[in-house]
Amino acid sequence: MSDEIDQPHYTPRPVLSFVRRSGRLDARLQRAWDNFAGTYLLDINAGEGSLNVRPDFTLDKDYVRNTWGNDNPLIVEVGTGQGENIVAAAAAHPDMNFLALEVYDPGVAHTLLLAGKQNLANIRIAQVNAPELFAAAADGVIKEAWTFFPDPWPKMKHHKRRIVQPELAAQIHRALQTGGAWRIATDIEDYALHVHEVMDAREDFTNAGTITVSLPTEHVGKGNAELANDMPHADFTESERFDGRVLTNFEKKGLAAGRVIHDFTYVTR
Repeated sequence: MSDEIDQPHYTPRPVLSFVRRSGRLDARLQRAWDNFAGTYLLDINAGEGSLNVRPDFTLDKDYVRNTWGNDNPLIVEVGTGQGENIVAAAAAHPDMNFLALEVYDPGVAHTLLLAGKQNLANIRIAQVNAPELFAAAADGVIKEAWTFFPDPWPKMKHHKRRIVQPELAAQIHRALQTGGAWRIATDIEDYALHVHEVMDAREDFTNAGTITVSLPTEHVGKGNAELANDMPHADFTESERFDGRVLTNFEKKGLAAGRVIHDFTYVTR
């Protein structure tokens, strides 16, 4: 008889790029949810209240065709916030399909409201964890992925929660078609350095930028960002402002506060 004792197997919980909050909807947003969720909100969650994608779901060309009713190229925005950008893009490009990923109820409801007001047919919304959505995507099903002004998680101990990570980069690369792009924007200098560290050395993406910027080569956290000015700096390559990104209220606030916008375009090889 063996003296060995079976040890329980623990599966580490994934590090999330958001904290689940129960955002209460005002009467206007609740009406938008009631009126438009049936049209725009995808039923792909693992269960009620879950942000997981159900195990049998695959985002492939057949699903796109059945959901959007065509074979137009698909653009996925990670973290759509209030939906200003993706709804404007959908209205301007009826020959493209758009998928908004947002986890917070008020953001989802506001996106529903903006899309429903214009009766847009080429946009859908999924209230799921973005890495799970890309893990469920078929190879080459997406033309572009957009991640504009993600949560900066400014404290050093929270940097691991930033959405731009090597694991997600690999999943997005697989889901993108050849020559597809991951477009990223941030108004936080330290996050710009983080993006460069994650993306520039990858062999599966090419940094398509043409602008040279100077950034500190060390990270700073909340409360000591002013130290960055005295740190060693290096030159990095970034992109011009993406014409397809509208000037949202969030970006206006960043500019008013004197922050510099950093744009990135990484193209699949």
